Amino acid sequence: MGLPEPSAWGVFESYEDHRGDSHRAPAATIARILEAMEAENERPPSPSVRIITQDQTFYSETAVAIELEGGGREQTVDGWLPLGLPCGYHRLLHRDGSVSRLIVSPGVCFLPSHLSVWGWAIQLYSARSRESWGIGDLHDLAELGRWARAQGAGAILVNPLAAVAPGFPQQTSPYSPSSRCFLNPLYLRIEDLPGAGAVLSASEGWRAQALNSDPVIARDVVYATKMDALETLWKVFHGARAFDDYRAAHSDLLRDFATHTATTESYGSDRSSWPSGLERADSAQTQEWRRENEARIAFHEWLQWLLDEQLSAAAQEIGLIHDLPVGVDPRGADAWMWQGAFARDMGIGAPPDELSIEGQAWGLAPFDPWKLRAADYEPFIQTVRAALRHGAGLRIDHVMGLFRLFWIPDGMPSSAGTYVRYPASDLLNIVALESHRAGAYIIGEDLGTVEAEVRTEMGRRNILSYRVMWFEEGAPSTYPRLSLATVTNHDLPTIAGVWTGADLEEQQQVLASPNVAGVHSMRERLRNVLSCPDDAPVDAVIEGAYALLARGPSMVAMATLEDALAVTRRPNIPGTTDERPNWSMSLPLSIEQIRADPRVLQIARTLSQRRPG
Repeated sequence: MGLPEPSAWGVFESYEDHRGDSHRAPAATIARILEAMEAENERPPSPSVRIITQDQTFYSETAVAIELEGGGREQTVDGWLPLGLPCGYHRLLHRDGSVSRLIVSPGVCFLPSHLSVWGWAIQLYSARSRESWGIGDLHDLAELGRWARAQGAGAILVNPLAAVAPGFPQQTSPYSPSSRCFLNPLYLRIEDLPGAGAVLSASEGWRAQALNSDPVIARDVVYATKMDALETLWKVFHGARAFDDYRAAHSDLLRDFATHTATTESYGSDRSSWPSGLERADSAQTQEWRRENEARIAFHEWLQWLLDEQLSAAAQEIGLIHDLPVGVDPRGADAWMWQGAFARDMGIGAPPDELSIEGQAWGLAPFDPWKLRAADYEPFIQTVRAALRHGAGLRIDHVMGLFRLFWIPDGMPSSAGTYVRYPASDLLNIVALESHRAGAYIIGEDLGTVEAEVRTEMGRRNILSYRVMWFEEGAPSTYPRLSLATVTNHDLPTIAGVWTGADLEEQQQVLASPNVAGVHSMRERLRNVLSCPDDAPVDAVIEGAYALLARGPSMVAMATLEDALAVTRRPNIPGTTDERPNWSMSLPLSIEQIRADPRVLQIARTLSQRRPG
């Protein structure tokens, strides 16, 4: 075998940016990426896993039988595999006694017939009620869902609720999770837990500690207070059949996550400082540590069961659209549990584009496409399955990452990165299979530098495009039907922020290179599509924008509570960390006030009148 060929390993030696200009990847970048992939041969090894759709087959010289998932009838193989195999995760038995994975997919994602819903996109942490402990929680989500459904809404798109590392300081970004498979205990409503009424006589005192009149959410205070209350409840928990069933259903994955969480509590998030052997989930030292810390590990498993119960209750009120982050914290649980499937010393981000003129480095670890394939895609399957749990839909953040991701070697600027190709057909087939099993539709966030084939393939796969008014040349009436339509999102300015100039003023305070042209373009787009004067009242501009959205053909339309309340600050400004409290601003009104606010109710009435084509 020869030296590794970058293109054979999916590594781009050059790429085109959003303007069509070509950029050559530095040789040092390509060498670092190939080293991270452990690319020793000319091309990656052939896969053992095979993924097909029900109308596909292939010829195998070695396969003798198919063992169907769930213990179905074993099917004999004599050369060509039979057409029309049931969808699922099957086992291919070979003549030499070896076994490989066979995945059969429907090929296209689940899509309800005549899908037509509108709803609210919310940052749950920011939606505080009078009863929540300083941060929006799952009870608040259920209350919002019940209210929104009464107003005619059919869905709530909620920020990622994924678990972050324990301890201090608490991670603020919901897009930098420790694990995409489990949930953040900050979202628990303590008073709704079993036995809470009898035990938490001090709950009002705890809640008072967590309350904060400041608009900036004090996550560390909330975390300390809620963990104190939860540990009190755990001491008097005597077991439950539902908890046992939950542990059995999630078994090894749950145990590994809880082990990592408990270990991080003890030794911090830097695994290089952990006792020898604990850096791997499958080591003898880790098994021994588990036995010695069984109670604390069970505590974190219990928290996940409680979260699952409360999320399930919220999902009974309205269809929830969950949000799947594009990567994970390299120091977190997923990167520890599946470290063989992640690329070491690599981060992901984006080259300069109209969204971020300096490029972006997100500090997230990517799956290595070839090691992921060698693991029969199991980490990806578990990730997608968890994201769909209790969901009517799933927004895949940066859906282009299923096709290619922009890798940046640690220590290098984002301008020195390059793209790495992923096995998109395999990954999309898995998403399709899991979406059917969950009965949930899929939305792909296709903003930024998007290859032409991405949106074509999304349409073929019944994946909704993500259309944001700020970036569309035409009015919402021109958007494709197979889309989710919105004016803005968490990373982009609010309508009030653009119209009043407040967003640009803040950018100029916190960014070295504020996107002046971008904000001016957004304001001009609003003025043109609404045919309104420059001095139009901001409330009229907001109402007009959502009236346009209501008249569009998109299957799903989303309004943000920030827009409805004329908030000028967006949840996040990419490229800032210490300069502003990203992901930490509460809404200016409580949930109780929001439900009666005339501006919010008017947006709800407007969107309830939509009649998509």
